[in-house]
Amino acid sequence: MLSQRGRAGPISEMTALNKYQRLEASGLWRAAPEAQRADVIASIGDETLIITDTNDRVLAHWSLQAVARANPGKFPAIYHPDGDPGETLELANSEHEMITAIEKLRTEIERRRPHPGRLRLMTLLASMATVLTLLIFWLPGAARNHAVSVVPDVKRVEIGRALLAQLAHITGPACDGNRGKAVLDSLAKRLPTPKGPGQLTLVRDGVKSIIHLPGGILVINRSLVEDFDEPDVIAGYIIAERLRANGHDPLADLLAYTGMWSSFRLLTTGTLSDKSLQSYAQHLLAQNTAPLRDQEILAGFRDFSVRSTPYAYALDISGETTLGLIEADPFANQAPAPVLSDADWLRLQSICGG
Repeated sequence: MLSQRGRAGPISEMTALNKYQRLEASGLWRAAPEAQRADVIASIGDETLIITDTNDRVLAHWSLQAVARANPGKFPAIYHPDGDPGETLELANSEHEMITAIEKLRTEIERRRPHPGRLRLMTLLASMATVLTLLIFWLPGAARNHAVSVVPDVKRVEIGRALLAQLAHITGPACDGNRGKAVLDSLAKRLPTPKGPGQLTLVRDGVKSIIHLPGGILVINRSLVEDFDEPDVIAGYIIAERLRANGHDPLADLLAYTGMWSSFRLLTTGTLSDKSLQSYAQHLLAQNTAPLRDQEILAGFRDFSVRSTPYAYALDISGETTLGLIEADPFANQAPAPVLSDADWLRLQSICGG
C-alpha cells in the first residue's frame, strides 16, 4: 500500500509538486531482462526515484529526469531508466497516487527541458518573418530602383509609346492636322528634357491638362492651345511637367503603381503586360498633378527663357493664388526668345481641326 513519510523536502525547484515528496509504493523490480522480479518499495526523494527491498536496503537510485515509461496509458505501469529498458519497475493500478506523481514529475521535467526542435522552429519562423518583411517592404523598392537605373532610354520611349497606345482607347487618336506635328516637334526642341526633346502629343479628350509618360512623352489636352492667345501658356505647362519629372521619374511612378512583379518582368523580359499598362493609363487620367513651389517653377521658367505670367493667369484667371509667379516673373521687364512664331502658333491651334 502507498504510504507517506513525515520527512519533506523540495524537489529541485518544482514547488508545485511538493505534496509528492517521499511518497512510497509497492512494486516489482527487475535489475535485468534475465533477472527475477523482486518485491520492492519505490519512493520519491530529492530528484530521484529510490528503489529499496523489503529490508529497507537500497537497490537502485533513478534520476527523476531520466525516468521513462515503457507502456504509457497501460497497467501495470512499467518504468525504466531512460536508455536502459532492461531494468524495470512495475507499479500496479492500485498505486495510482505514485503513478500520478511520477507522471506529473515527468511532465514538469519535460516542460522545463530545452527543446532544440522547438527552438529551431522558432528560429525558422523568425527567419521567415524577416524574409517576408524584406519581401513586403524592401524588395519591391529595391527591384523598382534597380529597374529604373538600368532601363535604357530607348526602352523608356518604347514603354511610353505603349502606354500612349493604351491611352488612345480613351483619349482618341492624337491630333496631327495642318502640319501641327512639325510645330510640336519644334516646341519639344525648344523645351527639351535633359536627355533630348522627347515627344509632345495633343489629344482631344480624356486628359485634364497634361500628363507625363516615360521617355519624355507628354500628352496634352487640346484646350491648352485652343483656349489661350499665346504659346507661353502651353510652354508653362510643359516646363512644369519637366520639373516634376526631375523629382518623380515617370517610369518609377509606373512601376510603383503596377507592383513588384512589373519590375521583375521589366528586368527579365524587357516588357510590361498590356494589363498593367491599361490599368496605369486609367490611373494617370484620373490623378491630379502635384503642385510645385514657386521658387522651383520660377527657376524652370528662367532656365527655359519663358515668361511665367501667362502660365500663372492660366492657372488662376484672377492671379490671386499665383501672385508669386506674376510678381517674380524672370522676364517681366524683357522679352525672351519667342516660344513659337506667330505662324507656327496658329498652325498648332488648328492641329485638332479647330
